[in-house]
Order: sequence, then structure tokens, then C-alpha cells
Amino acid sequence: MGSWLCKSLVDEGARVVALIRDRIPGANYCRLGLDRRVDEVAGALEDYETVLRAVNEYEVDTCFHLAAQAIVTVANRSPLSTFETNVRGTWNLMEALRQCRTVRAVVVASSDKAYGVHKDLPYREEHALNPLYPYDTSKACADLIVRSYHATFGLPAAVTRFANLYGGGDLNFSRIVPDTIRSVLRGRNPVIRSDGTPERDYCHVDDAVSLYMEVARRLPAPEAAGQAFNGGHNEPVKVLDLVRRIIALSGAKGLEPDVRGKDAGHGEIDRQWLDAAKARTVLGWAPRVGIEEGLKRTVEWYREYFVGR
Repeated sequence: MGSWLCKSLVDEGARVVALIRDRIPGANYCRLGLDRRVDEVAGALEDYETVLRAVNEYEVDTCFHLAAQAIVTVANRSPLSTFETNVRGTWNLMEALRQCRTVRAVVVASSDKAYGVHKDLPYREEHALNPLYPYDTSKACADLIVRSYHATFGLPAAVTRFANLYGGGDLNFSRIVPDTIRSVLRGRNPVIRSDGTPERDYCHVDDAVSLYMEVARRLPAPEAAGQAFNGGHNEPVKVLDLVRRIIALSGAKGLEPDVRGKDAGHGEIDRQWLDAAKARTVLGWAPRVGIEEGLKRTVEWYREYFVGR
């Protein structure tokens, strides 16, 4: 997500400053040549002094906060590091931005997971944040911290709560879309770790970029500042159906999903999708990349990526 947003900003002529914790040569950020097009600050969100130096010395006017430990299973296995990055990292950044006189817009990636489990579907922004598991809790905490900095200090900040994001460039193969595509492109039956019934809303990265950009353009206007905006299609898709679509779009023959789970999986929400009516009404935003087109683009990205690998 960060790489595609960064590319969009650079292509529009913005001077971009990126806080880089780990340099991963094969990452999409490097494949797009962004390491040669942006200013880099080496460090991590957990280091307040580094964050403060970065936002002040580079006179940041717009901040997109996408940095996080973003894997549910990692959060279940290592909750402390997840809380350090996602919670402390967020308050460090908000405090640094509060000290920065040049900042006019702050857009922060929360998550649909921050809502936790609700029987009333689809999720709307007025739903309570009711997380149970470590990742969900970390995103809810970050969400609340950001909006408290707006309410208390007037920080011109807003949060986005996206459905499951997918698209080219995601090299974390514990996620269902890249893992399934990798399997089918290598002629293997894709593994489903749940029972295949969980339902999710899927949002392509191009649509996510457009929402981030639109929120930033509207800040610090009151219709955006201090607000949360859902980003999704309000179209639930079962995991099993998603995997079958990917198999069909890849052109692979004779492959079938290998369903290994007996339920939704520990620490996972069974049914979750989003109503993005607020973003449509307030910002004029709506997703434009349907699931079929989005998966087609994504399969082609990985087909090119895996050539010679």
C-alpha cells in the first residue's frame, strides 16, 4: 500500500520523505525505483526523537501514516512488538506532528479490524470500536489516539478504515491473495487455512490510494478533520469463492482449493464488510476497481514478478 501511495505522490510532483526501518531489496518500493526518488530517513516509529527530527527538518505539510505491524498471526504470536509499533508508534508520530508548525493534513490508516465483531452488517463509521484480539486492539488504539489529538489539540487528522487490501506488490505470502496467486502460478493447489466460509470485503490498492489522496485534499476542512472514513465495496466475498476466482483468472487447469481449516481461524473475524456511504457522500469517493478486474491486475503483476524466480 505504501509503495503505491508513494508512487502516486511522486508522480504528482510531491517531495516525499519516507521513514524506512528495514531496507528490503525485493520490495515493491525498490522495484518501482522509489528509493531513488524520495528522501529517506532511517529509523522506526518507536524512536520519538527520530520521528520528531524527520517531520520538523523536512517541514512536512502532509503526513500519511501507514506504518504498522500488519499481520494478524504475527500479532497473536508477538503482541508486544505489535503494540509497540502500532500504538506507541502512533502516539509518537501524533506528538511529533503536534510540534510541527508546517503540518496541515494527517491521514492515518486504521482498519476494519478496529471494529471487532458486530452482528449488524455492514460496518458503518458509527459502529463502536469493539476489538478483542491483539492486532484489532492495536488498530483501535491508534484510531482513538489520532482522533483524540484532533479533538484536544486541533491536529488536522482523519483516519481511514479499509476492507482487506490487495494488489500487486504485497510480498507477505501469509495473506490469502498473494499466497493463492503464488500457488496457482506454480501449479499447486492453493491452501485455505480456514474452512473457506469467512466473508470479507476486498479493496484494490488503486482505490485505497485514491481515498487517501482525497482525504488529504479535504483536510483541514471540518468535513474531514477528526473523521473516520470506511473504504470498501460493501460486497462480501467468501474466502473459498475468492480462491476459485483467482484459479479461474490465472488460467490454471486442474487445480482445486485445499481447505484445511475447520472454522474461521483463531483471532480472525468471521464476517466483516464495510459501508462506504460516508466517503461517497462527504468526499465524492467510490471504489472503481471491481473484484474481477482487481484480481486480474493482481494476477498479472505476480506473473511478471515470478518470471525467473
